[in-house]
Amino acid sequence: MGDPRGFLKVRTRRELAERPVDERIKDWLDVHAESGLQPWTTEQAARCMDCGTPFCMTGCPLGNIIPEFNDLVRQEKWEDAYNRLSTTNNFPEVTGRICPALCEQACVLGIHQPPTMIKNDECTIIDQAWDLDYVKPLPPQRLTDQTVAVVGSGPAGLACAQQLTRAGHTVVVYERDDAIGGLMRYGIPNFKLDKRLLDRRVKQMEAEGTRFRTGVEIGKDITWDDLRSRYDAVVVAIGSRVPRDMKLPGRELKGIHFAMDFLPDATRRVYGVKPVNDITAKDKHVIVIGGGDTGSDCLGTSIRQGAKDVTVLQIMPKEPSQRPDNQPWPTFARLYQKTSSMEEGGTYMYSTDSVNFIGSEEEQAKVHVENSTATEGFIADENGHVTGLRVVDVAPGENGPFTRQPGTERVLPADLVLISVGFLHPDTASLMDQLPVELDKRGNVARNDKFATSQDGVFVAGDAGRGQSLVVWAISEGRSCAAAVDEYLTGSTELPAPIVASQRPMALPR
Repeated sequence: MGDPRGFLKVRTRRELAERPVDERIKDWLDVHAESGLQPWTTEQAARCMDCGTPFCMTGCPLGNIIPEFNDLVRQEKWEDAYNRLSTTNNFPEVTGRICPALCEQACVLGIHQPPTMIKNDECTIIDQAWDLDYVKPLPPQRLTDQTVAVVGSGPAGLACAQQLTRAGHTVVVYERDDAIGGLMRYGIPNFKLDKRLLDRRVKQMEAEGTRFRTGVEIGKDITWDDLRSRYDAVVVAIGSRVPRDMKLPGRELKGIHFAMDFLPDATRRVYGVKPVNDITAKDKHVIVIGGGDTGSDCLGTSIRQGAKDVTVLQIMPKEPSQRPDNQPWPTFARLYQKTSSMEEGGTYMYSTDSVNFIGSEEEQAKVHVENSTATEGFIADENGHVTGLRVVDVAPGENGPFTRQPGTERVLPADLVLISVGFLHPDTASLMDQLPVELDKRGNVARNDKFATSQDGVFVAGDAGRGQSLVVWAISEGRSCAAAVDEYLTGSTELPAPIVASQRPMALPR
């Protein structure tokens, strides 16, 4: 800690500048005008208090040694900073861009000042490391005779594969899409995460010895039981991909889609890959049901595709700007934060729900959409295509979580409706048919504290066992699962295991 009074001298927090809205909505490049090392980077890093008890590290499920790499950033010791960060985090170029920064919410400085820029420090460290050629493949010194199949190439699968490869095992990663990355590849828009960052990391992993098989769907192209017979261990890292649906009358109308049927095609088009569902928001009235990160991604994507307008519906009230009493430090507080997509346009409607219309015939006539026929929730034209959605304001009620507010019913025009209300559980249909494992009460793959399923030699990591979560938890699960697999194969392990499978976050943000 170079200056113990640094946080007193520099009390303001700097953020990376973003490109003008009129410029960035015309392309799919990073929204930021700045990246990497900035004139103020070291000054901001000096705000770290080097706490005796660094709660930032308890907020981070990876156990990143944050005060140490903050001080190395202050000193511009980039190689040392990279070595410190990469000890605990396989993919800081991802967490430094899309993680909601649980560590910053737990920063002690955040009690009375804006917290330290931990997330940006991560990003700067790894960007500098790549630029200065510090990132090298780390192949194992010797190979074991053990083989592992990792099914799924999201953050959990990739972290697990990299750790096991470095331990000397022969690891093959199977991915059903045409490129590696899981939802990091096709679920997160390119303006938030440039896919070239994934490509260079995959090249590093290939140089270390990890093998990748794309366009292979386990359960269809190779059966699960056949896969288990080929390998000494199998890791299920298929994510939580079954979307939560809405039981709203008219759901079957044309023009109503899940967000994850819409977002991946936008990225495919950017990279010249043929769309799968070929859904576009161009020249349409778009409604996004669900106001979380995925809803924000739908907003930014729709704007770039040329939507007429975009409305995002959120049943919850607008988050407070200050930490509420029931979300005390150092837990993750649900605070209002304007995303880059929200700054680009669109309308957010809070405390709003989609409903069966209530009211008199006269009131219904006032919101009738021309050339349409009414369903009970959505409105359709004569061709069965959605043209509108009935909504109503809601508020907390005594007889349930939400009470409809009379007189607020109205119809919003909609040519495209995107459902973004989360995910239920992994798609385990083929797994249960071919290699039955126990499931928990939520439909996730059940596991013990060592990430082992009810099938011998079969492990599960990430959202497939945990349920829908964050990229930082997925990486942590992948690293911990790798340690468990290594111990299963060899009888012991030196791989780090930051969490056990039963561990849950203190507070999970949307």
